[in-house]
Amino acid sequence: MALLRSIGTTLEMIKWEHSIFALPFALTGAMLAAHGWPSAAQLLWIIVCMVTARSAAMAFNRWADADLDAVNPRTAMRAIPAGLLTRGFVAAFTVFMSALFIFAASRLNRLTLLLSPVALAILLLYSYTKRFTRWSHLVLGLSLGIAPAAAWIAVRGDLDARILVLTAAVLFWVAGFDVLYACQDAEHDRVHGLKSVPAAIGLEGAFWAARGMHAVMLGLLLWLAHLFSLGAIGLAGIAVVAALLLYEHLIVSPKDLRRLNAAFFTMNGVISVVFFIFVAAALLIHG
Repeated sequence: MALLRSIGTTLEMIKWEHSIFALPFALTGAMLAAHGWPSAAQLLWIIVCMVTARSAAMAFNRWADADLDAVNPRTAMRAIPAGLLTRGFVAAFTVFMSALFIFAASRLNRLTLLLSPVALAILLLYSYTKRFTRWSHLVLGLSLGIAPAAAWIAVRGDLDARILVLTAAVLFWVAGFDVLYACQDAEHDRVHGLKSVPAAIGLEGAFWAARGMHAVMLGLLLWLAHLFSLGAIGLAGIAVVAALLLYEHLIVSPKDLRRLNAAFFTMNGVISVVFFIFVAAALLIHG
């Protein structure tokens, strides 16, 4: 029973259900590489890579931030500061997930295996960036943004510069909503010497920064649609994404952060799934 409780607490700690943020973009990269559906084996190992890499990153983040979480009322009840999991258990879980990620990468091709430590380094080192730069949001964006490029490599065994446009789009998408999410900790970050855009320039400025990042994302998606000839279906998908982003920005404001969790978790999960569906349709119908 204790083991089952630990497993349940671990799944809650890493928010495994939020894999939906990056997974659809990884699958989009895989489908663009294959110009349709990749093989079943490729899909399986790409999904395993995504879930294990994200699990390792989230667990390491909780391990690295345990002391900071303990003094933040919003995060004080997370697993380590609340005493539900030990640092040793979380560290061991991180190592296990990292090893499983590298194994899964080895089942795809040689280049994915060679690059897997680089991907892990980006994912794990992100946790320390807010200690020295306000632009840690961009590093988090890169952590998710490498997913479509990695999936392309998993399918093709090489890298095409075109897929880096999707990497950049995901980078600015994630950075934008992370800037919004960080608004709720702006004062805490200032007091404890942590860096973030909201802590540096205030909530009003942070909201404008997030809007700008999401505008850049939409521009990059339009470029991607052109590069891969996604046609009217792809453009329709981008229009839906734009509408969802607009709604996300309308339901929160610098003076009212009450619906921030809805904007962060619900809407962004919908955005990634919607974009994947439209790209998949464009490739399968007009491919």
